[in-house]
Amino acid sequence: MHLADLQTPALVVDAESLEANLAAMAARWPGETLRPHVKAHKTTALAARQEAHGAVGFTCATIREVEGMAAAGLGRDLLLANEVLDTRRLGRVVADGARVTVAVDSPETIAAAAAGGVREVLIDVNVGMPRCGCRPEEAGALAARARTAGLTVRGVMGYEGHLQAWPDPEERARLTDEAMTRLRAAHAEVGGDVISGGGTGTSACNPWVTEMQAGSYALMDSTYTAAGVGYAQALHVLGTVVHVSPARPDMPAYAVADVGLKALGMDHGNPTIPGAQVWFCSDEHVTFAPDDPVRVGDRVLVVPAHVDPTVAYHERMHLVADEEVLETWSVDLRGW
Repeated sequence: MHLADLQTPALVVDAESLEANLAAMAARWPGETLRPHVKAHKTTALAARQEAHGAVGFTCATIREVEGMAAAGLGRDLLLANEVLDTRRLGRVVADGARVTVAVDSPETIAAAAAGGVREVLIDVNVGMPRCGCRPEEAGALAARARTAGLTVRGVMGYEGHLQAWPDPEERARLTDEAMTRLRAAHAEVGGDVISGGGTGTSACNPWVTEMQAGSYALMDSTYTAAGVGYAQALHVLGTVVHVSPARPDMPAYAVADVGLKALGMDHGNPTIPGAQVWFCSDEHVTFAPDDPVRVGDRVLVVPAHVDPTVAYHERMHLVADEEVLETWSVDLRGW
C-alpha cells in the first residue's frame, strides 16, 4: 500500500523521524529514567517501540490506557498520573499481575485507591500549574495518611505542564528549576525512591526528576516545534484537496482539503501546511492559500498544533517511508 491508496483524512507517521525521536529521547533518559506518556499516541504498537528502546515503565492518562497497556503485555510498571475516585478497574488490573501506581492528592483519592485494590501511590504535588496536586507543605501529611491506609508511597509527582512550550529556553529552564524546588521540598517530607514529572518541553532542562514523563516527543506537533525542543515532526494528517478556487478581483486563490475540526486537535490553534497559509478550519475542511498552485486530488500533509487530541480522533495510524505504508497500527487506547 502507498500513501496514494489511503482514504483521507489519515494519520501518517514518518518511520525515519519516529525512530530518530525515540532514539534521541532514550539516549537522554535511558532505561528506567524514562517513563513515556502514552496519552500522546494512545497506541500500544508505538509503546512497544519505546520499550524496545529501553523504557520499562509507562505513564497513562486514563484507566482505559492502563487496561490496554497491561493487556498488550506492557504492564511491568504503569503510572496513572491523574486522580480518579473509582479505582476498581485498576484493582482488577493489579490482581491480574500488572504493577499499577496511581497519583493521589487528597484524603478522598487516597481512600479511593485503597478501596479499589491499588497498592502503590505517588503524592501528586502542584508545582505551579493550576490543575491537580496538593500544596507542597501538605505532601508529608498525605503520605502519612496513605501509609496508614495500607498503601505504599513510592514518592512524589509534579507536572510543570505550564512550562512545556515556554518560548524562551533559558526562562523555561529557570522556571522549571523553581517548580522542581517545590517538588524536591515535598519529596523531602514524603520520602520514597521516585520523583516523577517533566515532559517533552522540559526534558532537556529538568535534571531533578528520577523519571521523565515525556510523550509528545515521539510524534511531535507545531506547538512543540515552535518551542524548539529538538525533535522531528513525525506525524501528519494526510488530506486530499477537494476544491480549488482561482484568484478573483475580490479574493486571492485558495484551496480546500478534507482535514477539519473533527480530525485535528484545535485547542492550540490552527494547523499548519508546509508551503501554504492556513486560513481556517471547519467541521470537515481546512481552507488554505498555497504558495504554488494545487489541483483537486492532490495530497497535502497537515501538521496539527496539538498531537494528543489529534491522535485521539483517529482509529489508526500508518507508518510510512518513501510514500510506502510499512505498517498500520490501531490507536487502541483511545476512548474511555
